[in-house]
Amino acid sequence: MFALMSLLVVGSVAFDSVKTPFGQAKEVLGGSATYFSVAASFFTKVSLVAVVGEDFPEKDIQFLKSRKIDTAGLERAKGETFRWKGEYGFQLNEAKTLDTRLNVFQNFWPKLPEAYKKLDIVFLGNIDPDLQREVLQQVTKPKLVALDTMNFWISGKKDSLIKTLGLVDILIINDGEARQLSGEHNLVQAAQKIQSMGPKILIIKRGEYGALLFSRKSVFHAPAYPLEKVFDPTGAGDSFAGGFMGYLAKTRKFDDANFRKAIIMGSVLASFNVEDFSLNRFKRLKNSEITARFKAFKNLTHFENL
Repeated sequence: MFALMSLLVVGSVAFDSVKTPFGQAKEVLGGSATYFSVAASFFTKVSLVAVVGEDFPEKDIQFLKSRKIDTAGLERAKGETFRWKGEYGFQLNEAKTLDTRLNVFQNFWPKLPEAYKKLDIVFLGNIDPDLQREVLQQVTKPKLVALDTMNFWISGKKDSLIKTLGLVDILIINDGEARQLSGEHNLVQAAQKIQSMGPKILIIKRGEYGALLFSRKSVFHAPAYPLEKVFDPTGAGDSFAGGFMGYLAKTRKFDDANFRKAIIMGSVLASFNVEDFSLNRFKRLKNSEITARFKAFKNLTHFENL
């Protein structure tokens, strides 16, 4: 039995206050690295690099540890933890941000413990592209590097971001960000332009319309799973990325066929995440449910021999 690949994530840990048409939650555990880590932890060991404040409760750290997430890289700084407040209408694809308080995250400078520098797979969460490159300077020889970014960095630090893109294997962004980064409206043309910047694999998230996977050889579309109830889409994209990268770490295969399976697994984890607020659905999620929904995804698009 081969060993699982180790997975490093660098990003944010935060407290979220969220309101949707179906309820609300105040001061609950969130942050891009948190959702990513918990989703990926269903498949492999995760090492987390982030910063929290003096107000971050021990119970949340114990929850992360209960998921076998290594928190040696979780820095506790003087001040308050990053906070985000948002609201969704019935169109759940995009949140309206009501308040953002970076707090200790504003001065976050990733410092990797020695043991983290030799990890196999690196996921650079949605942080300043200068900091993303700083992380890459600290790791030795990762087998796979993936990156997430957002419109804020595309508009404010595009040159730095493009420089970082030349160092990574995979980019995961949404359709609006792909158009903004490339300057192309057509997503196929946008993908070609972005891949010329460096990433061999581009994943474009499209919310309720699924996700597109562009490799050097092919294009693959993964649908979104049709759900009866969606309570809170916060963290869905990060959960998708965690499921995707976690599955790659578990299977240790970086070919087109396995990337396609991984994107479905990412969609599976995202579909569970939106069924409750914060990490609540993940806290009661079982591996058997993940397997069952993966099979359901396959049946969703299977049409041969019917």
